[in-house]
Amino acid sequence: MKKDKLSKRGDDSPIIRAFLNLPRFHKRVVSVLSDAFFLFFAIWAAFALRLEQQFWMPTQGQLTVAAVTVVFTIGVFIRLGLYRAVIRYLGDRALLTIIYGVIASSVSLIILGYLLQVFVPRSVPIIYGALAFLFVSGTRLGVRMIVNHPRQMAKEAVAIVGAGETGMQLASALTQGTEYRPVVFVTLHRANHKSMINGLPVVSINHIAKHMPKYRVQRVLLALDENSHVDRKKLLKQLEPLSIPVQTVPSMSELVAGQARINDIRDLEIEDLLGRDPVRPDSAVVAKSLYQKSVMVTGAGGSIGSELCRQIVRHRPRKLVLFEQSEFSLYAIERELTSINQIEGLEVELHPLLGNVSHRRRCETVMRAFGIQTVYHAAAYKHVPLVEHNVIEGVQNNVFGTWHTAEAAIAAGVERFVLISTDKAVRPTNVMGASKRLAELVLQALAQRQQQTIFSMVRFGNVLGSSGSVVPLFRDQIRDGGPVTVTHPDIIRYFMTIPEASQLVLQAGSIGVGGEVFVLDMGEPVKIADLARKMIHLMGLEEKTEDDPGGDIEVVFTGLRPGEKLYEELLIGDDPQGTSHPRIMMAREVSLPWERVEEFLSQLQRASQAFDCAAIIEVLKAAKTGYAPNGELEDLVWCNGQSDAVAADLQDEKVHRLSV
Repeated sequence: MKKDKLSKRGDDSPIIRAFLNLPRFHKRVVSVLSDAFFLFFAIWAAFALRLEQQFWMPTQGQLTVAAVTVVFTIGVFIRLGLYRAVIRYLGDRALLTIIYGVIASSVSLIILGYLLQVFVPRSVPIIYGALAFLFVSGTRLGVRMIVNHPRQMAKEAVAIVGAGETGMQLASALTQGTEYRPVVFVTLHRANHKSMINGLPVVSINHIAKHMPKYRVQRVLLALDENSHVDRKKLLKQLEPLSIPVQTVPSMSELVAGQARINDIRDLEIEDLLGRDPVRPDSAVVAKSLYQKSVMVTGAGGSIGSELCRQIVRHRPRKLVLFEQSEFSLYAIERELTSINQIEGLEVELHPLLGNVSHRRRCETVMRAFGIQTVYHAAAYKHVPLVEHNVIEGVQNNVFGTWHTAEAAIAAGVERFVLISTDKAVRPTNVMGASKRLAELVLQALAQRQQQTIFSMVRFGNVLGSSGSVVPLFRDQIRDGGPVTVTHPDIIRYFMTIPEASQLVLQAGSIGVGGEVFVLDMGEPVKIADLARKMIHLMGLEEKTEDDPGGDIEVVFTGLRPGEKLYEELLIGDDPQGTSHPRIMMAREVSLPWERVEEFLSQLQRASQAFDCAAIIEVLKAAKTGYAPNGELEDLVWCNGQSDAVAADLQDEKVHRLSV
C-alpha cells in the first residue's frame, strides 16, 4: 500500500527529524565544522601513524600548517560546491568533488611545510589524503544511510524481472522515488544466478519461488529489454503461482518518444494475457493501399474504429473521413488524431462527420464529396445481450446500415469496402451474430452483382480492451474486492488485441479481390474462467474456493446470457485457404445470389416497420445464416407486450392517411 510522505517522516527518529528540519544554512555550518574537525584529526593521525607515536603532539609550526591546510581545504570544498550537495541524494559527482578537494589539500600540506620550513615527512600527505577522503566522504555516506534507511524501508519491496539496461534504469529511478524499493533482480539467464548488479542480488527465474519470501518482495515489475525475445507466456506461467502483483514498465520506444517515463508502473499489458505473439501486418502492402488515398471509417469513435483511425493516419492518407453518430465519441477521436497529426507532422486532412450509416443518401453524399476510395465499415451494435434486448435496432444498424453504406459506396465509385465482422456470425445463436452473418451475405451478393467495388469481410474473435471486454470488467471487479463473474465454467473464446484486429482489417483491405471472408489464425482459444484466475493471481491475490475459504476473490458463475454460447468458431467450412500473410486465412463461404438476398431484405424491412420481432427472427432463420437461437425471444419491448399496441397504432395511422 502506498504511503504518503508524512507517514514516512514518522519512521525517522527525533534526532534525524530535528536535523532534517534545520534551515539549509545551519546544515551547511554543521557540515563545515564536521569537515574541519575530521581534517584536523586526519592530519594528526597521519603524523601519528608515520612517526609511530600513539600520543604524538604537534609543534607550533605543525599546528600552523595544519590550520592553514584545513582552512584552505574548506575553501576548496566551498569553491567546488560540496556544501550545496544535498546529503540524502549524494551521488558519484559529490564523491568526485571530495577527491579533488582532498588532492588539493594534500598538495597544500606539502607546499606549506616547504614554505614554512616545518617538518612534514613525505609519506604524511599521502596518509593524510587517504584518511581525509575516508572521513569526509564516510561522514556524508553515513548520514545519507541514516537518513535514507527509514525511508527506503518504508517503501514497497519489489523484484525487477530483467537484469538488462531497462531493468537497471528502472532500479535507479525507483531508488530515487518515494514508492518502491528494488531488492532483487530476477534474470532469465541461468549463468547470471547469484551475481550482483548495482549492489542488488540477481537470482534465476527458476529459483524465484524460494527467493521472493526471502527478500520479502511485495510486487514484481517486468522490465524486459525489447530485443530480449522472452517467451512471455512461459514467464507469466512461472510468476502466476507466486500470487504477487505483477506489473510492467513502458517499452523503450515509448521512452524514446517521450510518451512515458521508466518509473511509470502500470498493470500488465492486455497482450501479455493472450499467451501468444501478436500478429504483425505486412506494412509495405498496407502502406501502399493507404498512402495518399482518401479513406473513410464508419463508427470511427468505437473501440475498433478509433484504433483503425490511429493506424490509418500514420500511413499518411490524403484524407481521412471520420463518420460517427455519437457526438462525444467523434469529438474525442478527432481531437486525438489532430494531436497525432500535428506532433508527427503527417499533414493528413481530417474530416469529422456526424451521421448514421442507415441513411444511404447521407453516406453517398459524403463519399462523393471527399472522393472516398476505401471504406472501413466498423459501425455496428456488437454487445450480444443488448442486441438480444433490442432486436429491431440491432438489425437496422447491423444489416441495413451495412447494406445502405455498401450501396452508397457502389454509387459513389468507392474502390474498396471492408466490413468488420465477428466470430459470432458463424453458426450464430444470437441476433447480433445472425445480423452480422446476414451483413456478410449482403456484401457477398453485392460482390457478385457488380465488379466496380471490391468487398471484403474480416472476421475475428473477442477484442481485449474494447468496450464490453471481460478484461477491464474483471480488473474492476478484482479491485473492488470481487466477486469475479463468469457466465459458465467451460465457456471459451478466441481473443485478440485492438491493434491486432485493426491491423488485420487493414491487411485484408489491401489483399482482398472481392467477396472474401478473412479470418485470423488466433491460436488456441482461451477459457474465460482460467483468464479470470490468472488475473486474480497476477494482481497478487488468491482465489477464494471451498478448499481455500480464506482466499481473497471468489469466481462466481452466473449462467449463460441470452444468445450466448459456450464455444465460438471462426469458420463455417473446414477448408480455409492461405493468403500472402502467414497468419491470415481466407474462406469463400456459401453465398446467395443478389435476388434472393434482396428478397430477404424486403421481408426484414416489412417486419421491422411492423415492429414484429418474431417475424424478424423467422427471416434471420430462413436467410441461410445458420441462425439457431438457444433461448426465447428477449426483446424488451416485445416481451413487455408493447408490440401489439405499436402495430395497432401504425395500422390506425395508415388507415387515417388513406382516408384523408
